[in-house]
Amino acid sequence: MSGELSPRRVVVVGAGVIGLSCAWFLQEHGAEVTILERSEVAAGASWGNAGYLVPAMVVPLAEPSLLREGVRSLLTPGSPVSVSRRLSAATLAFMAGFARNATASRWRAGMAALEPLAAGSLSAFDELMKGGVAAEVHERTFRIGFTAGQDTAGLENELLAARSAGQEVSYRISAGHEAPFSDRITQVVHMHGQRFLAPGAFLDALAESVRERGGELVEGAHVRSIGFGRSGLQVDTWTGPPRRADAVVLATGAWLPELGRRLGVRVLVQAGRGYSCSVRLAEPLPSPVYLPGARVTLTPYGDRVRVAGAMEIADRDAPFESRRLDSALRSLRPLLDAGWDDVREPWVGSRPLTPDGLPAIGATKVPGVHVAGGHGMWGVTLGPVTGKLLAGQVMSGTAAPELIPLDPLRRG
Repeated sequence: MSGELSPRRVVVVGAGVIGLSCAWFLQEHGAEVTILERSEVAAGASWGNAGYLVPAMVVPLAEPSLLREGVRSLLTPGSPVSVSRRLSAATLAFMAGFARNATASRWRAGMAALEPLAAGSLSAFDELMKGGVAAEVHERTFRIGFTAGQDTAGLENELLAARSAGQEVSYRISAGHEAPFSDRITQVVHMHGQRFLAPGAFLDALAESVRERGGELVEGAHVRSIGFGRSGLQVDTWTGPPRRADAVVLATGAWLPELGRRLGVRVLVQAGRGYSCSVRLAEPLPSPVYLPGARVTLTPYGDRVRVAGAMEIADRDAPFESRRLDSALRSLRPLLDAGWDDVREPWVGSRPLTPDGLPAIGATKVPGVHVAGGHGMWGVTLGPVTGKLLAGQVMSGTAAPELIPLDPLRRG
């Protein structure tokens, strides 16, 4: 598209953090944006997650230790990482690809590919705030608690890698035995200058900003196909007339394969379902907490705490499994004091995972149609920077160097 006129009308499919961020930054370039959402704003993985903005911890999920843990989970009921016993052919293909990518060398290559996005993530958030997105972003020291026998070396290696790549990473390690931890937590890593937000409120504010700037957001618009009709590029829904577009961005999270396969997207996307709820701690939680052994996060959430965790490899539309949330809560009880009988807002969301742990961002084989998805657990952290980079690429026709390793036509 280089040398041609920039697209004027752009349709974004999906109103999660990725789709809304793309829409907002497309508007920054002067595009007229319509967002089509099959359900409602933040209905997928965006609403109930931990809300962490921690670029120094953005790493590929495909790494050797998690592969070993995933294999063990097949035989361990209640494990924080589980695989559904009803495995589809697509899930088996994903698991084979994950095993292929879970090597030290490929993990390092994935880190190098993610680093440019991680490094630009917070500045992209700052642009949203300065541009009128009325959301609260809090800066705090994050605490990561380790029990006896757990090693902080893996986390420290990740933080040092982020620091060597140019990120500002400051941390210290102390002994445990501090609130809200029980005496089973023997070491605490304090990560300074990190951020968090309430994801639901942030997505509502981002959607409102898009609307205020002239964007159209249509909820309940389930897209049937994307392609060329008599009048050019168009998006067809199961209800309503076709939407004419000069460009399209597909950002449907774990549902990306439904339309992506027809666009030539070769990267597999598998649902990694995460669970959350809110509880009340004995003492207010001043800053976020992560417990790697239980793979559970805790985030201040009004006068309560949001508990988010578990990784369930399963069908994206599988029903809510209360035993998965119960398992996450049981793993927490020995580690901190909370009101475990006052559990509210149970939720499950399907995080879009890829076999190599990298998102799929860029052009498809259909001219004018682009994809942004597969961010795994880092959709909130990387959503705005994804929107900024892809919007620039869509509107200029020039490939963003940061997105080249994330080509959606690659084999994951």
